[in-house]
Amino acid sequence: GNTMSNNLVELVNSFKTFFMKPGCLLAIAFMLLYRLPEGFLIKLCQPFLVHSLEEGGLGLSTELVGTVYGVFGVIALLLGGILGGVYSSRVGLKKSLWVMAGFMTLPCLTFVYLAMAQPSNVVIITIALCIEQFGYGFGFTAYMLFLLYYSQGEQQTSHYAFCTAFMALSMMLPGAVAGELQEAVGYFHFFLIVMACCLVTVGVTALLKIDPEFGKKEHHGNQA
Repeated sequence: GNTMSNNLVELVNSFKTFFMKPGCLLAIAFMLLYRLPEGFLIKLCQPFLVHSLEEGGLGLSTELVGTVYGVFGVIALLLGGILGGVYSSRVGLKKSLWVMAGFMTLPCLTFVYLAMAQPSNVVIITIALCIEQFGYGFGFTAYMLFLLYYSQGEQQTSHYAFCTAFMALSMMLPGAVAGELQEAVGYFHFFLIVMACCLVTVGVTALLKIDPEFGKKEHHGNQA
């Protein structure tokens, strides 16, 4: 049918224009690497919490982990997201990206601490996991803003769809090797490696060129 071929032409065209945008490779590198530490961590934070102390874990019950993440974690994540939104609309994407890349290292730091100290105090563990979730919520805001920033233009919708595909990929790739890596080196060294991956996050953030005004909201509430 004619619509079918039209759609295909449209798809090929949006594909082409996506990859012809200025700074495309850097943008894709950013999309794939910004959440690299998170992609590793997400796979193993739960197993780490329930694995026994001998295995390098914290030996918590599954119920406790569920409660901490399900109640306190969710609140911290939402808070991070809301504050991230407020902050980025004040200072714009360019400035907030830096701060948010920094916040993405918080989860790594908390897990390095937890693996090293193996605390049994539930309050300490809960605070650590709240910091982790807050870091994600806050750090993720800039990532989503960047996807919008990069998608700007005539084919915004299809370009944004490509961006979200890269985002999904960025979580899948580290997730696929995380388990094997952890088994090879143990939790503490695994979290140290993930901590080193934060340098990658900061690195790709540093290379991006972004219009300083993008994402800022005017005082009367309209987009600048």
